[in-house]
Parts: sequence; structure tokens; C-alpha cells
Amino acid sequence: MYGSRILATILLGASAVYAAPTWPQVNSELANARGGHEFVSEYFNLLAHKTNDAKHKPSAPVCDVSKAKMPTLSASPLPAPLAGLVVKHVAIGRGTQNYTCDTSNATAVPVANGAVATLFNASCVASTYPDVLHILPRLALLFDLPAASKGASAFSSKMGPTDLLVSGKHFFTNATTPFFNLDTDRYRIGEAPCSKLNASNAPSDAPKGRKGEAAVPWLRLAANPGATGGIQEVYRVETAGGSAPATCAGQPAAFEVQYAAEYWFFASP
Repeated sequence: MYGSRILATILLGASAVYAAPTWPQVNSELANARGGHEFVSEYFNLLAHKTNDAKHKPSAPVCDVSKAKMPTLSASPLPAPLAGLVVKHVAIGRGTQNYTCDTSNATAVPVANGAVATLFNASCVASTYPDVLHILPRLALLFDLPAASKGASAFSSKMGPTDLLVSGKHFFTNATTPFFNLDTDRYRIGEAPCSKLNASNAPSDAPKGRKGEAAVPWLRLAANPGATGGIQEVYRVETAGGSAPATCAGQPAAFEVQYAAEYWFFASP
């Protein structure tokens, strides 16, 4: 009973998967080709197991994001956050990595051209059920992003079969500046233009993208002057998909590769 208050954050949308709504809607071609239906079933089985366990606990788990533990790589780990910083927010990012190509040269390497993603609030999941958190990027790739409904708020969507609410947007303001806007009608967490500090390759067994693309690297970013909400560092971890093909052969001048990832925001206390 107690734990279900937190689990409701990710359970409330569960029945919608099987009710054929307009959203969420699993990408059936992808799910059939890459074992997606089995993975969705495993996800709900995990939630059912945790819900049953929660009924026997004397108290509810505490949603304290400052106590959440960010995953690390066993090989070539990213440097730790600066001393004294605490976790302020955790989000699942779901969107696209963008690239350009020289269409006159099939052997040219695609050039990164920023990214666009919707950020979904996963802070309570991170602090109470980290094993559930870490499978959400793969789960997110199985579901198409929702089309904006007429008159609907851009922040009213939920991620796939979960009930995670939108906490912000991620985009680039220029070729080298990723930007995170976590100020919405529902949340006032802060904004942060960033610069890349470190990168490490994703694990070899990281979830592939919709067309078998490798997972993009894990990143550590520093907030630039002008960031608000005390945000000082941002990490992209547990990535799924997003990498470009090795060459521009058969690619248009500009294209997108769908991806998902965990984003961890660290701030001064």
C-alpha cells in the first residue's frame, strides 16, 4: 500500500498500453522486430513484483532525490560531480540526435548537429526504485513521442506506458551549447546552458536504437554562466540509441536518430 504511492508514478499509465489509445502507442513494427513486446511485459512484471512487495512494508519509501545514486561505468567512468553538489533532478530524455551529411561524398562521416528531447520527471523513481529507472530509456524507445493535441499544453504529455510527467525540454542554442529548460507550468527547477566536459563510450551492451544504432556516449556537462536554480553540472547516462551511421552513404543532407537517456542534474545545496 505505502510503496504504491511512489509506484503510481509509473503504474498509472500501464493499462493504456493494452487499451489501444492514441497515446501511448507502441511502435508495433519495432516491437515485433526487436523483442519489444517481451520487454514491455518484463517491465510490467517488475512493477507488479514491486507493488506486491510494497504491500508488506511498514512505511512508504521516501522520495528524496538528493539521496539518489547516479550509475557509473565500470570502464572509463566519467569524473564524479564537484564536491558539495547534490542531485536536484533526474529526468528521462526522449527525442532525437541530429546530424548533417555531405550528400556528394558517400564516405563522409555524419556531423553532429545538436539534439532535441522532451524531459520526463523521474526523480522519485531514481530515489526509490533505481532498477526501474535504468530500464526506462530502453522502454521509451519502444513508444512514439505523442503528437501535440490541439489546445493541449506542451507539458501535459506522459512518457510511453508510464505516468511520468514532462519536466522540461532539451535542445541546442548553437552548435556547441546544449540547453536544458526545466521551468514549466508544473515545475520551476531551473535553466542551464552547458558545455561538454567529459565523454565516455556507452557499454557495449547498451540498448540499441530503432534501427540498430549504437548508444550515444555518456556525458558530463558544466553549466555555463546564466544557469538558474543552482544547477552546476548535468550528466547524460544510461543512453539508448542515437548514434549516427559510420558514413553518409544513402543519407539525406540532414537526418535524425531517435534516442533516450537518463539526465542527472546536480546543484549547489
